[in-house]
Amino acid sequence: MRPQDSPTRETKRLDGRWHFLADPAGAGRAERWFATPLQARDGVEEMPVPASYNDLTTRPDLRDHIGEVWYQREVRIPRGWAGERILLRLESATHRATVWVGETELGSHEGGYLPFDVDLTDHARAGELVRVSVAVDNRLTWQSIPPGVVEDTDAGPRQRYWHDFFNYAGLHRSVWLHSLPQTRIEDITVLPDLDGDTGLVDYAVEHSGQGSVSVQVLDASGAVVASDDGAAGVIRIAGVHPWEVGEGYQYTLRVTLSSDGEVADVYDQRFGVRTVAIEGAQILLNGEPVYLTGFGMHEDHVARGKGYDDASWKLDFELLDWIGANSLRTSHYPYAEDVMDYADAHGILVIDEAPAVGLNMAIGGGIFGGQGYTTFSPDTANEATRANHAQVLTELYQRDKNRPSVIVWSIANEPESDTDASYDYFAPLFAHMRSLDSRRPVGYVNVMLSPYGKDKLAGLCDLYMLNRYYGWYVDSGDLDNAMLHLRDELGQWAQDGKPILMTEYGADTLAGLHSLDGATWSEEYQQDLLEATHAVFDEVEEFVGEHIWNFADFQTTKGIMRVDGNKKGVFTRDRRPKAAAHRVRERWTRIRGRA
Repeated sequence: MRPQDSPTRETKRLDGRWHFLADPAGAGRAERWFATPLQARDGVEEMPVPASYNDLTTRPDLRDHIGEVWYQREVRIPRGWAGERILLRLESATHRATVWVGETELGSHEGGYLPFDVDLTDHARAGELVRVSVAVDNRLTWQSIPPGVVEDTDAGPRQRYWHDFFNYAGLHRSVWLHSLPQTRIEDITVLPDLDGDTGLVDYAVEHSGQGSVSVQVLDASGAVVASDDGAAGVIRIAGVHPWEVGEGYQYTLRVTLSSDGEVADVYDQRFGVRTVAIEGAQILLNGEPVYLTGFGMHEDHVARGKGYDDASWKLDFELLDWIGANSLRTSHYPYAEDVMDYADAHGILVIDEAPAVGLNMAIGGGIFGGQGYTTFSPDTANEATRANHAQVLTELYQRDKNRPSVIVWSIANEPESDTDASYDYFAPLFAHMRSLDSRRPVGYVNVMLSPYGKDKLAGLCDLYMLNRYYGWYVDSGDLDNAMLHLRDELGQWAQDGKPILMTEYGADTLAGLHSLDGATWSEEYQQDLLEATHAVFDEVEEFVGEHIWNFADFQTTKGIMRVDGNKKGVFTRDRRPKAAAHRVRERWTRIRGRA
């Protein structure tokens, strides 16, 4: 559960400037950098948290650094926390981290896009000043999610990876110090349902120590509308206000744990009352068909990289509303909890995606072509990889299970899916995700190298999510043939009677480049491609949504196919609309029924 302030809990945010030192030689652990103040070492500098460190200096060696970097700061434990359990929470350390307080190693975490806690209770006293050190490692391996490999070259080691976005690293989201009571609430699960105008809230509470649980449901105004006693039960909300697209109405489940007649812990869990189901070829929200409009997006901003920033995301959501989007996919990793909070509060539908991107050696950096490796083998992506993948899915579910915005789980983006080895790898992961959550649809995002009939994972999916670049990577510049081929393939997928969602389509577009004949890379070609593609979508009854790739231009690794990043955005990287944005707005606001 995310830290919060309550009558029994307190938080202290540790964002700001930390002491920072890159460790290209890998000497930090052996030399015990955690044991002394980092600022006494040569080369130390200040680094903002949250932020990627890559673009915040003028040094190419730091931008392309491989290995660990060290963050350190001193923090005073609040005096009022005596007798409490004290934890440090890192919301994102990409891609793994180890944490020390003073000279004591407290723990490590694998996976760069999900939060983790370490326990300081036995190593810090209330009122005491402690030194916190974090070693953050950006190296990708065959067992990490996403995968990669550090290769030896004539000029030294180079990080190689197969996802088409820059490998930004650092402490990307907030760091918290937070207190918990010794007898406490450990977990809350809320499973809402609708019965006419009555909300049915199936809840379960886990707690430590001896105690009794009582719950209240508060509406958006703070009024108590229902209550119950016990650690599990079903609460009825008469005249329920459902959570809807564009109207993120939320209730609060206030959980109180009492022990020996005293309140031991209180936690407020927000939730929305809504249902999600697939019926035939439709996605139903609260029993009604919904058509998704929106984007694959990236946590990518100028200077900050993947670092979370309230102002930047505020603008992004305003632009989503302006253009008529009702949804997004967290491509290709879980987004910050603040982003998810906004989606919950504003009725934005989310396809929540695990960071399993790059599990396909037929693709690399957006360029079609073999990579010289076998995707699934004992020496590449193997059982250890799948174990990490399953752990990521578990952590993703635990973090986002109570969110009304999350309507689909995506367990991977564009993996190899046309081999027996790929089926053997993914089938247990689909089963694992469904064992965690039987209520939400589960799927993965299919790449065009695995078309209908060749793909082996289709039978595992509740819906089809397709990435297709007809008119760009295929039939480049030839929209007539591109649309014929798109129409033909969608017709094949439609035979199965499942919902079809286009999760990526589009064209690289250089803002300001214009052409009378609609040449590729021009703003006119982006408009023409999107409009032609939308016309085909409208012919397919099984089609349930369109997510353009991408919301905004974003940074990638260096390469001859990318000029200062991926330029498929409808907005530039600094969030200025390209001409296509206005055409898309006309379509999506019409679909949404807004003038």
